[in-house]
Amino acid sequence: MTTARLPLFPLNVVLFPGLVLPLNVFEERYRAMMRELLKTDEDEPRRFAVVAIRDGRETAPTALGMPDEVNATAGRGPADGFGPDPLQSFHRVGCVADAAKIRERPDGSFEVLATGTTRVRLLSVDASGPFLTAELEELDEEPGEEAGALAEGVLRAFHSYRKRLAGASERSLTTNAELPDDPSVVSYLVAAAAVLDVPVKQRLLQAPDTATRLREELTLLRSETAVIRHLPSLPAVDLTHAPTHPN
Repeated sequence: MTTARLPLFPLNVVLFPGLVLPLNVFEERYRAMMRELLKTDEDEPRRFAVVAIRDGRETAPTALGMPDEVNATAGRGPADGFGPDPLQSFHRVGCVADAAKIRERPDGSFEVLATGTTRVRLLSVDASGPFLTAELEELDEEPGEEAGALAEGVLRAFHSYRKRLAGASERSLTTNAELPDDPSVVSYLVAAAAVLDVPVKQRLLQAPDTATRLREELTLLRSETAVIRHLPSLPAVDLTHAPTHPN
């Protein structure tokens, strides 16, 4: 297995390969990370790893709502909010992100647009620098048995799920023809777009192969669609919009 050491960005979200992640970076530990990434040559990927938080806070306890100058000078360490052993605070499977856009604002915060690329397993976390870094092991994506047939079933179930979620408004839906047909891409797209909590998304991310992920998604989509059918007042949800995540 290939290993690498990368900056580590813990979030209360699961990032999947191929999916876009917008970030609003305002804490000093993550500003330092972005400043370091900006030193990378423009023709080289600006990579960092995203892991979902198992136990801890995405931001330091007083960061949200505080002025930027307070956040920047609070003197918080890179592991603040994650306990004495940060490794225990994170899920062990995450995703490498490639920051296609890093824009520094006049106040020193950053607007970042990144895309998930490769699944990784978290081996160790280093909190000795200005931001967290991690030793990571790349995870291969195995297709598993009957991934193609499962992907077709998941796409059909996903279309029904979105139709129910959107209140059966066909105009708000894209058609199956516009969705990908590669089983692994389908599995990641559906995992990211479905309205599921972090532990469930994390379980899908770390599935041993594409077919296993698709089987679980098929079960989840059918179950969620059945529940939504009995909730006629459920508001429509825009599945194509990814919210910006504050650090």
